[in-house]
Amino acid sequence: MMAMRQPDLTLCLEEIHKPHNVSAIVRSADAIGIHQIHAIWPDQHVKLSVSSAAGSNSWVKVISHSSTEDAIAQIKAQGMQVLATNLSEHAVDFREIDYTRPTCIMMGQEKKGISQKALALADQHIIIPMAGMVQSLNVSVASALIMYEAQRQRQLAGMYNREYSLLSEQEQQEWLFEGGYPVLAEVSKRKNLPRPFINQQGQIEAEDAWWMQMQLTEKMKRKQQS
Repeated sequence: MMAMRQPDLTLCLEEIHKPHNVSAIVRSADAIGIHQIHAIWPDQHVKLSVSSAAGSNSWVKVISHSSTEDAIAQIKAQGMQVLATNLSEHAVDFREIDYTRPTCIMMGQEKKGISQKALALADQHIIIPMAGMVQSLNVSVASALIMYEAQRQRQLAGMYNREYSLLSEQEQQEWLFEGGYPVLAEVSKRKNLPRPFINQQGQIEAEDAWWMQMQLTEKMKRKQQS
């Protein structure tokens, strides 16, 4: 599964505020093999309410940004082309894009769409051709269509047939522990303990002292300290 992960393919969600849309997008991203996505949430209240939906899938990391400029700058610094879904005179059919290149697909807010700032910073505008009376699709549906076109092209290019993962050893270990052992990962984080090693069988390898600290309750800890 890690060998099929596509670290140079991502999404950027600009102020998408409905938790069920975020959750659906994250689920589709995982199915495509996307390792992490970006989300722009200037409104802290919206960010907190949507974060729970984004966190419902432990296998996709969501990187939060407070501004569109910051998000796009970080994405472009990784050498990615930024595609903005927008109906404009410069827009092309989403299937005409080369998704084998490092790519970020940018999706706009449910009601307003993508901001003018994002449109100006994007490398290309793309559209999903529609023949009906409705002018747009639900954002989670639209993102899934584009992601699966990216997957189709990458499969043809053999980018899902690697024998090794492009993720760093640290990323692999984080993914295996936090995704495979979410409850233990949360306890470990809360107790500020080091991340244990996950072996080839998917089992945790840790010293007895680590397990003792994990099992130590606050009541037991206070008793020891007194």
